[in-house]
Amino acid sequence: MAPDLIEQIRDFNRFYTERLGLLTDRYLGSDRALGPSRLLWEIGDHRDVRELRDHLGLDSGYLSRLLRGLEEQDLVRVVPHPRDGRARIAELTEAGRRERDALDQRSRAGVVALLGGLSPEQQEELATAQNQVRRLLRLATITITPVATDDPEAWRCLKWYAAELARRFPEGYDQATLTRPEDLTGSLLLARERGEPVGCGAWIRLDPRTAEIRHLWIDSKARGLGLGRRLLHHLETDAAARGVDTFRLGTHHTLGEAIALYRSNGYHEIDSYGDSPYNQLSFEKHQPAVKSS
Repeated sequence: MAPDLIEQIRDFNRFYTERLGLLTDRYLGSDRALGPSRLLWEIGDHRDVRELRDHLGLDSGYLSRLLRGLEEQDLVRVVPHPRDGRARIAELTEAGRRERDALDQRSRAGVVALLGGLSPEQQEELATAQNQVRRLLRLATITITPVATDDPEAWRCLKWYAAELARRFPEGYDQATLTRPEDLTGSLLLARERGEPVGCGAWIRLDPRTAEIRHLWIDSKARGLGLGRRLLHHLETDAAARGVDTFRLGTHHTLGEAIALYRSNGYHEIDSYGDSPYNQLSFEKHQPAVKSS
């Protein structure tokens, strides 16, 4: 990243946290800082402590200290999970629910006070910009890594992919058509968000200079972020690093979003090159292979 861009983002972070009052130990005028206040909201009425830890990305010890402090204020109870002896449930007390409701009201009032001087059009502009920032930050935190060809999480994604195609294709989709692990002569990539699989894709080698992109799929909860484009780029980069300079792929005419993705990434339509009944349209792209040093 360009140094100026890094400094611009750091400056915005400092401005944003100061303007929203996140730096004090009295968040929204309460007697506690942001961390425990946010925890009250995330618990809702009750929530598995492990879910809280994973959702907020908190260290187990730090989360325990936050919960202990809220328990001492009689705002939270931590009780055994009714169906799992190894787990615990955090639940709000009556006082905790009142405090959460008060924080909600103060938060809403704070937004009104902060943005009240903007016109309705400017408020909409800000909300649109926030949605864009949220989308890009989500995309930035998703990891894409090569995995073993028989990786269980990747194959869970591939089965979800097959199930979706079976629903969308008029003729259905036979899961047995999925490329077998022993036939994955290139790479299998897995996208994860907060540790959970949200996408996959693979490529196989058709000849020493040609790769076929297969089974590119994004979970519905991660669509609209630009992850499909990013995953396609990772597949191409991975193959190019192994001497590939021509990419091919096939898709079904019902998958309009996939067709648009490929065309916008430099793929052009070609004659059919394989025997898959689902590849009703075929595409190809040329780009230089990465020279090894």
